[in-house]
Amino acid sequence: MNLKQLEAFVKVAETKNFSEAARRLYLTQPTVSAHVAALERELDVCLLRRNTKTVELTDAGRELYGYAEEMLRIERKIKEHFGLREKEKRTLRIAASTIPSQYLLPRIMVRYQEKYPGEQLQVMETDSAGVVEQIISRRADLGFAGTQLEEKRCAYLPFYRDELVVIAPGNEKFRFRLGQEVTEWIMKEPLILREVGSGTRREAERLLGQMGVDMDGLNIAASMENQETIKRSVRSGMGVAILSRLAAEDEISSGKLLAFPLGREGGTRNINLVYDRTRPVTPEAEKFIKTVKELFQL
Repeated sequence: MNLKQLEAFVKVAETKNFSEAARRLYLTQPTVSAHVAALERELDVCLLRRNTKTVELTDAGRELYGYAEEMLRIERKIKEHFGLREKEKRTLRIAASTIPSQYLLPRIMVRYQEKYPGEQLQVMETDSAGVVEQIISRRADLGFAGTQLEEKRCAYLPFYRDELVVIAPGNEKFRFRLGQEVTEWIMKEPLILREVGSGTRREAERLLGQMGVDMDGLNIAASMENQETIKRSVRSGMGVAILSRLAAEDEISSGKLLAFPLGREGGTRNINLVYDRTRPVTPEAEKFIKTVKELFQL
């Protein structure tokens, strides 16, 4: 095997597409396919599971990806040490859950580009569990998540204090409940939650538990990934939901939705910057972490 083969394999794993990998490497698709096929023959394993729409890593592929990415990182370090500049700057890969991706990252990226013009970023939106998975599988250099999972390889840097609220339609029925504790009525209402794996859902369940709410007794009407769908469902009367105030601020301000705090002190949770504590942070990632710290005065 050689570094060109490993580079082709890594790029296909990251883009999940042979054509896109070829475009980014300035190679033809048959060349990229040949590099990957040569690796599979030499190692006598299947590295990629191909179908008509996308490409997924097999277990063997995930294992090789970690080694291959590390070898390519070492190659870059050697070139940097001896003053051999690469023509193309390395892209900083960021995995982010929905809330930080949509409401916090844009502001951070603008500041980053102002400080380091020309740097390239790739943002992959997933849920908090997906963020951690991409960090430990080395498909992302940094992550942003709305909760902390029990993964010892990951380090978490809290940088933003978010508030989760119960949102309800802005009608007379719920206006009458303003000022009441949500524990007095939430068990009676259909509840829409974010999908399993979402940091918002994990934190919502934690906060409800702290308030003494029996999770088994809740009337969970649906689990949804898309926040816009959740808000529209609440406005149409399907039920109430628990979301970040960041996601519903416009509708709350306009009166289309009402917000109820989770407990007397409010349902606060940390938004975290995530990285792998077991491997060196890349120079690009270090600059991004520095930008986050400066922007949020850490």
